[in-house]
Amino acid sequence: MNYRTATPLAACCLLPPAFCLLFFSSACMVGPKYQRPTAPVPPAYKETPPADWKETQGWKPAQPSEGIKRGKWWEIYNDPELNALEEQVSISNQNVLAAEAQFREARYAVRIARSNLFPTVTASPSIVNEKSVILGLSGIKSSAITAYDLPVDVSYQADIWGSIRRSVRASAETAQASAATLENARLSYQAELAQDYFELRGTDGEKELLDSTVKSYQDYLKLTQDRFNSGVASGSDVAQAQTQLETARAQLIDYDVARAQYEHAIAVLAGKPPSELSITYRPIKITPPPVPVGVPSTLLERRPDIAVSERQMASANEQIGIAKAAYYPTLNLTGEVGVESSRFLRWISWPARFWSVGPQLSEVLFDAGRRRATLNQSLAAYDATVATYRQTVLTAFQQVEDNLAALRVLENEAQAEGAAVKAAQNSLDISTYQYKAGTVNYLTVITEQAILLQDQVQALSILTRRMSASVLLIEALGGGWDASTLPTLHEVAQGK
Repeated sequence: MNYRTATPLAACCLLPPAFCLLFFSSACMVGPKYQRPTAPVPPAYKETPPADWKETQGWKPAQPSEGIKRGKWWEIYNDPELNALEEQVSISNQNVLAAEAQFREARYAVRIARSNLFPTVTASPSIVNEKSVILGLSGIKSSAITAYDLPVDVSYQADIWGSIRRSVRASAETAQASAATLENARLSYQAELAQDYFELRGTDGEKELLDSTVKSYQDYLKLTQDRFNSGVASGSDVAQAQTQLETARAQLIDYDVARAQYEHAIAVLAGKPPSELSITYRPIKITPPPVPVGVPSTLLERRPDIAVSERQMASANEQIGIAKAAYYPTLNLTGEVGVESSRFLRWISWPARFWSVGPQLSEVLFDAGRRRATLNQSLAAYDATVATYRQTVLTAFQQVEDNLAALRVLENEAQAEGAAVKAAQNSLDISTYQYKAGTVNYLTVITEQAILLQDQVQALSILTRRMSASVLLIEALGGGWDASTLPTLHEVAQGK
């Protein structure tokens, strides 16, 4: 029989120091305290919104002090069909669902890191059969012994220098970055769907224009045929009118290709097979609604991609502290308790019980510069995240400025193009009257028709571009998102 014993007096002497070590193990934390680095923020935007924009009661961007998440920015366009499609992005878009799964993965990584703050308890029961052979004067004797062993081991690494706590915090900050990545993906695909939707509506508008143009060309063909039958016009007039009509018909059919592609893209963004989605024909009838821009300083709190970069900086800062903690000794506390006997029923007896407890302090004496290199690597990684953060901020300001400029310039261009359409229509009316009067040939009418059609298509193209620029501006402003909606470190650590 094999016994491991210790007196109760020894237990009383050894346990208090162990508890003291556990109590004071989190007294220190080495490494830098995180402070958000500065970023180049202008006092005002260079570009100004279009002149016809006024404050409305529509979509409002979230401010840093607000805690309400404003996600349904697309409702500013008052399009029920667009609203229904946008609602499907968060539910069915596979890329958004993948980002959501990655956030859950990052959240569980926090809990894994947090488990290192607590002791690890393992049990390894065993049953061992032993047989011994003894050679004596009376001959050979053998005996068999069965040992029943149930040890329970406890191990704990005291977080004296804050390495474990920094690991937990770094994982939590990475999870926050993952949450912001999810919001950025959701915003990106929602904006892409809105752009495709307005491109499709622009195609519908051009198709409607071509359809009316074909009908107009049919009337002109009949006019030339009647004049030819009356002996007033030549056969070339009829041929030219016929050619122009058939060319317009071909262009009308070609629009179906672009429309089908936009419809298929929208279906995939909404998480559906293209065969399951059909969008009714309806051209654009609205102009871009006003979007309050706010001051540049609020942009840092309203863009999820900026939040991603900022949280990555915070996580990289924790890695510096972890690297510095490696210079200090490591304290491990281990303990063991259990029962051991040659008979199973004797486990309940006092002699079958055993336990042990004790601290272990370890320090690296020589590592050939490994810790120094690890620390320098962490510092370099942090500097890289700072540069990435500042570049993300600069890119955000560029995107806002680009789309403000696009909306302002396109508004002016739309006014100029509208005047050109009116002038082209007037010129065509005059040429038609002159052709009927016999003062000009039909080539003049065809030329004016081509100019009018070109101007009308250009006007619709400008309107489509204005709607896309409006969507891109909302996306550049963060879509009403705010950094205050990110889960806190505590919520991430608790898996909320």
